[in-house]
Amino acid sequence: MTTGTTGTPDGASLLGPEAQFRAFFDDPRWALGIIRATVLEAAHPQVGAALAENSTFVAHPWRRLRNTFLSMRRMFDADPAVREREAARLNRLHARMSGSDAGGRAYDAMDRPTRAWVVATLFESAVTMCRLSGQPLDQDTMERMYAEYRAFLAALDGDARELPERLNDFWPYFDRVVEEELEDTEAARLILFRLFDHLPAPALLEGAPTLWAAGRAVVGPLIGAITVASLPDAYRRKAGLPETPGAPTLMQGAYLAAGLTRFLPAGWIDAGTIIEILSLPSHGDARRARSASALRARLKWASALLRLATPLSPDTGPAPAPAAPTASAPTGEGRHSAEEFFRQVLDQTGDGHLDWPDLAAMARELATRLDLDESEENRLYDAFAAWWRELQAALDTDGDGRVSVVEYAAAVPSLAGPALIRVAEVLFDVTDKDGNGTIDADEYRALFRTAFHRDLTITDGVYGRSAFVGDFLSFMSGRRANTPYDPLLSDA
Repeated sequence: MTTGTTGTPDGASLLGPEAQFRAFFDDPRWALGIIRATVLEAAHPQVGAALAENSTFVAHPWRRLRNTFLSMRRMFDADPAVREREAARLNRLHARMSGSDAGGRAYDAMDRPTRAWVVATLFESAVTMCRLSGQPLDQDTMERMYAEYRAFLAALDGDARELPERLNDFWPYFDRVVEEELEDTEAARLILFRLFDHLPAPALLEGAPTLWAAGRAVVGPLIGAITVASLPDAYRRKAGLPETPGAPTLMQGAYLAAGLTRFLPAGWIDAGTIIEILSLPSHGDARRARSASALRARLKWASALLRLATPLSPDTGPAPAPAAPTASAPTGEGRHSAEEFFRQVLDQTGDGHLDWPDLAAMARELATRLDLDESEENRLYDAFAAWWRELQAALDTDGDGRVSVVEYAAAVPSLAGPALIRVAEVLFDVTDKDGNGTIDADEYRALFRTAFHRDLTITDGVYGRSAFVGDFLSFMSGRRANTPYDPLLSDA
């Protein structure tokens, strides 16, 4: 694999441990730069349509952040086998995303020019974040990093021809796409103006809703203003984005402040550790939960003080009491209400309805966390597709091709059909590594550590197929809450 840039090493070495991009893994400036890059991606009509139809970034933004971070680390891993496996996984994931947008225009996540644009936004945003933070990259470093991003694209597409070969030709290409192809898409507006207003608390802050709501009310608009101010002028004009007074100064100050972290001692900021701590639920891995318990207690204390000192507005107050249980969806200790389960688990995309993209997102999350190979992943997707057909036939009473929460609540008892049993059996098979028909203690712990971030033990040393299937069905049909499966599909 070559980079197409004269005088640079081949793609394998560019994506290895010496990659310039690896220096940004733990750089706080990426917290701003990646939002900017995501907006520029979402402004492309193909990407915007794919995000609107398939992405879980609205309902589960922290999970999406964790998965993206881990994927980028794998793509720049020192082991070529890890990079190749991740590239193949990403290609399988994107190959399943195609359709039409609201205007009837076709989109395909495997479209090569569109994939090149996604890589281009990452490179250009990395260069921009360095410039805005007062640490502009020199020409040689930019050349090296551009070659790395082309190697990244080549690892996905087989070559990097969709991006200009030379860095000097990249800038006219970037400007042309911004001026001629980007649009004021719904997905871009959602990220800029709505995502942070309704951003769910990460698992670490679930016990401090007042503190989270107060912080989000202040920080959310600031991040939106900073991001808008950092976007290319041509796109801001095309999209009619507001020019907030003082926003350029605020943007410069935010990037400069983030850039000052370079003076901290090495190792003080580790993005992987921060993401893991934020993602650590109170009901998760007991060993790691203990390491964050003191921080969680302090956050609850701060939240209580804030609640005493500040009257709660309707937007920041506690959630309303759940509706009274119905005959078709009774509630009780250890049980989800139908509405709660629909919102937290089934509606993965957060659009208020259940359809195939929601179940595809479940399959994608399971396959990602369990790191399934292609054949196992295909079996899992096929099982979820069969479950969707079963659900649609049983629950879509108005024939609109999706299931509403009302349709779901009316038929909760009938959800655990043959197709859902097949999903559970596929999960059992990929966990039963030795193929002896039972999951031993080591296999059981490996499953929940990998997929559900929990340390669990079993009393009899083995876990049979019927017990595994029964537990999984009890969760996925909404019959039992607080099982080990909750952290996987209901976390944000």
